[in-house]
Amino acid sequence: MTTELLTDVTVEEICNGFQYSELEGKGLFGWGGKLVIQPEYQRNYIYADGKRDVAVIDSLLKGYPIGLLYFVKTADGRYEVLDGQQRITSVGRFLTEKFAFPGADGFERNFSSLPADQRAKLLGTRLTIYVCEGGESEIKEWFKTINIAGIPLNAQELLNAIYSGPFVTAAKEEFSNSMKPMLQKWKAYVRGNEKRQEILAEALRWVGRGDIDGYMAKHRFDEGIGELKAYFSTVIDWAATVFKGVEDEMCGLEWGRLYETYHANAYDPEAVWERVRTLYADEFVKSRKGIFEYVLGGEKDTRLLDVRVFEPKEAKAVYARQMADAEKKGVSNCPLCAVGHDANAKRIWKFSEMDADHVAAWSKGGATDISNCQMLCRTHNRAKGNR
Repeated sequence: MTTELLTDVTVEEICNGFQYSELEGKGLFGWGGKLVIQPEYQRNYIYADGKRDVAVIDSLLKGYPIGLLYFVKTADGRYEVLDGQQRITSVGRFLTEKFAFPGADGFERNFSSLPADQRAKLLGTRLTIYVCEGGESEIKEWFKTINIAGIPLNAQELLNAIYSGPFVTAAKEEFSNSMKPMLQKWKAYVRGNEKRQEILAEALRWVGRGDIDGYMAKHRFDEGIGELKAYFSTVIDWAATVFKGVEDEMCGLEWGRLYETYHANAYDPEAVWERVRTLYADEFVKSRKGIFEYVLGGEKDTRLLDVRVFEPKEAKAVYARQMADAEKKGVSNCPLCAVGHDANAKRIWKFSEMDADHVAAWSKGGATDISNCQMLCRTHNRAKGNR
């Protein structure tokens, strides 16, 4: 790989012919059309927050450097931004009146309303640019290396860079577009920032059964994303059909795994949602996120609900009561051992050797109340289960 250092290119030159897509939220071209600002392997523009974009303009107007820019020279003589697209796009958006800058007088000003000397200073600022040429693997490795500073690339953004091609381009258009009409529905089930590729990552995780890297490698040169779109939609539609409503805790669940595990089962959406509402109202259920898989699984695994356990003071009070009763009758302080006929029928267990247990199982309506508590030896408690 070869490199060349440029120090005489100005902001005005780089932003000549700047194009920005509001729909896709990204800078497209600059430098008179010969610079591709956001190639396939780059993440979406994330500086449009009124802070980071403004900070870039503030730095330029104060004469501060905005850091090295890295370009790749392509075979056709054009250039791609390897690092610096957030800064270049911020400047280009300001020059094309996409946002305003708070002036020293307290009033916000867009580029055209800045004093002439400030406009000239900004446009005449010289940038420091490294231009590199090399093979794809060299370029991608350098891209990963130089992005360890600033706002680090997340795992999916790095994978997009590694497997750039028609598949990634199509996938980003579908899952990284903040203007997508279906995005609001998706976000009821999937947590993440579409511009940071987090929605795309979840879609790939589902269809790849957890192996995002392998799936992207296999489909890198596919022209379409039909399977990815279809599977993602199938999972979302299944969840929306089985559960009639939406709760905050549904966002971020492992819907891909839940679909694979339970989609073959038949459910009555009315009955399912009634159970969800009942469990939401149950004061003993500590994990609402677990309610949905608990219901899907036939309400068998109460561990998903993290049902409130008996307090230590309650368990100790019950232990003392059972000890007194056991001493009086000459039997074990574990009620299930006491009715048996083996060597433990008269065994006195230490408190540390016993567990607090629901007499009537919580799953069958038993309350987590001292009146429904018994101390069992651990062998009997584990054997009892939900009975």
